Amino acid sequence: MGALREIHIYPVHGEPGQHLDTSVVEADGLEGDRRKKAAVHVIAADEAPGTRANLVVTLTADELAAGIGGTLRVGEVELTLTGAPSSCSGVYAAVARPGVLRVGDGVGVTPRQAGA
Repeated sequence: MGALREIHIYPVHGEPGQHLDTSVVEADGLEGDRRKKAAVHVIAADEAPGTRANLVVTLTADELAAGIGGTLRVGEVELTLTGAPSSCSGVYAAVARPGVLRVGDGVGVTPRQAGA
């Protein structure tokens, strides 16, 4: 199991983001974040420098990639890992269960069930 290391929102395209300690996750993404291709962009901490991901987690990039099609639980929030971006690191996710995130929350991946 990993942990949520950082939370970021990017309200304005091309502008610097905001670093948060807590965030409300709504059905279409993080409260205050500009709506993009995917509701949430998640990245492994070792790949985070220079990216514009919303959530930085202590899982490895391989663990995130292996979870595509499955569920990422971050505290009380559940995200469905939908795919990998074509031009940057990390994974995209849709919100399956909204809630509140806090830096330090536990993070775990449940792979897609075979035949699902």
